[in-house]
Amino acid sequence: MSQISAINCIEVPDGYEEIAIETRELYVTYFKKQPGFVSSTFYRASVQNDKINYINIVVWKDRESYDAVVNKGYENQDGLNSDGMRVLGKGFPAPIKVHPGVFEIIG
Repeated sequence: MSQISAINCIEVPDGYEEIAIETRELYVTYFKKQPGFVSSTFYRASVQNDKINYINIVVWKDRESYDAVVNKGYENQDGLNSDGMRVLGKGFPAPIKVHPGVFEIIG
């Protein structure tokens, strides 16, 4: 089994940077307590553009560990998992926009 990376590309409007950072910290604190969590890295674009200006990468031991945390989030529009956390990039408040993706290492 290979590690899985949840990679969220995030659009953070001016004035919402601290909210984005605080929201990400809340989720990382939660994720660190979950079995299979490996690491998380938060990136800010060094050159700002009109769209994606942050990327958050959360690495899980395997797909099963990731799925266990997301669980019921797949089944509802708000992305709520069984712990009441809004997963799948849905925990960030508007007008912050998250473009989530899940990737595996292939080479």
